[in-house]
Amino acid sequence: MDAKLLSAVRSTFAGSASSVTLGAPVYQGECAPEPLVRLPLAMMNRHGLIAGATGTGKTKTLQLIAEQLSTAGVPVFLADLKGDVSGIGVPGESNERVQERAKQTGWPWSANACPVEFLSLSGTRGAQLRATVSSFGPLLLAKVLGLTDTQSSVLAMVFKYSDDRHLDLLDFADLRAVLRHLSGEGEADLKDYGSMSPASVGVLLRQMVALEQQGALAFFGEPEFELADLIQTERDGPGRVSVLELTDVQDKPALFSTFMMWLLARLYHELPEVGDIVKPKLVFFFDEAHLLFAGASKAFLDQVQRVVRLVRSKGVGIFFVTQSPKDVPADVLGQLGHRIQHALRAFTPDDEKALGAAARTFPRTPFYDVKETLTTLGIGEALVTVLGPNGVPTAPVATRLVPPASRMGPLTEAEMAQRLSSSAQVRKYAHAVDRESAEEKLAAGAREAGHSEPAPVPRRGKEPPSTLEQVLRSPVTRTVAGVITRGLMGALLGTRRR
Repeated sequence: MDAKLLSAVRSTFAGSASSVTLGAPVYQGECAPEPLVRLPLAMMNRHGLIAGATGTGKTKTLQLIAEQLSTAGVPVFLADLKGDVSGIGVPGESNERVQERAKQTGWPWSANACPVEFLSLSGTRGAQLRATVSSFGPLLLAKVLGLTDTQSSVLAMVFKYSDDRHLDLLDFADLRAVLRHLSGEGEADLKDYGSMSPASVGVLLRQMVALEQQGALAFFGEPEFELADLIQTERDGPGRVSVLELTDVQDKPALFSTFMMWLLARLYHELPEVGDIVKPKLVFFFDEAHLLFAGASKAFLDQVQRVVRLVRSKGVGIFFVTQSPKDVPADVLGQLGHRIQHALRAFTPDDEKALGAAARTFPRTPFYDVKETLTTLGIGEALVTVLGPNGVPTAPVATRLVPPASRMGPLTEAEMAQRLSSSAQVRKYAHAVDRESAEEKLAAGAREAGHSEPAPVPRRGKEPPSTLEQVLRSPVTRTVAGVITRGLMGALLGTRRR
């Protein structure tokens, strides 16, 4: 190991005592058995990128950082698209490869597990996540539905009309009822808003049907997921790891990627400003980040960039996980202070161009040819640059990452079933609440006016109202919910130009 490099690395990371340990420096194939490369906890809200080609170790890096954050008392949210991160909830197993990696990096490895709650968009593999149509907002919903700019403007108009008339859009039945009202008996109400063509309404209704067939009926509604359930620490100190299980909705990227953006927007809107803190309140891992940005409108990208820029003041850190830095728009990439870049491959001219662009984004270093290093990193190695305790980017260091302490593989079906059956959070969100909203109000108004409106779409079987449902129906709760909804719409859409 080059003595000057080793001295520089020791000096660079000397002030990072309260930190996540990533690994040991590597130079010309030789690894120093010292886990020197670290990521300061106080800088975690400056966001980061974990990138690299398939099979280079991105998921294990995510797992490594998440479990150390949990041990430090920091709650974590992460998405598990392939189902191979659920093992973070059980101790890892020692084997020859783990022991060899621990020896190479000088890491005192021991098995450990994190407190985990599993979440699900379908409700089949975790606590059922729900969002009301109103809080999801027209911009995100347009992204999910794949609408054109004209169709998106129609949707925004429908949201504005519903907000002005206090018509709560809780699920798709409510949105469908408002669309039908405005294209029928309520068409005159649009004189102050604009107009919408039957063709646009037809497209919206067809896209909604398609999304319902993908499971949106379970996702849109109440009770809405509470942010407090994400930001939890256990009695003995570790932060809770909330794992969004996506194996059952892998073919619905628009739904789960925009849901995660919705969650970020809520965090941005609802959490208080905290300024500089010794460790983040929550770290959010956005896996398969390219799915969020693919085909997105400029307005959508502008709002993503805005939320990413501002949410760090709420003590929230975001790590985007993807194959290449080019998957993330430049305005968002510029907000990411930490880079953990696994190997990139250059098999085509486009790959070579992307490799050169990625290399140019790293700080200069006298020790590495960055472009060459990015193509020669082994599995479980990465070129790392982070913001040091003083906020200055470190020189990049080729790093052999330490092994995760939890299981590097999924839970078995029996283990998952046992976790879900004993989860209080699963029980909390198991049953939907169906209170009076836009559909019922419009139907009641039509009856009073003597119009022949279609009967409301039959919903789930009604039961006597629970305590929770009674609370949600109360005037005070609904007033507060309306204020939050309008605030969230402002967060997602920005201030209207006058």
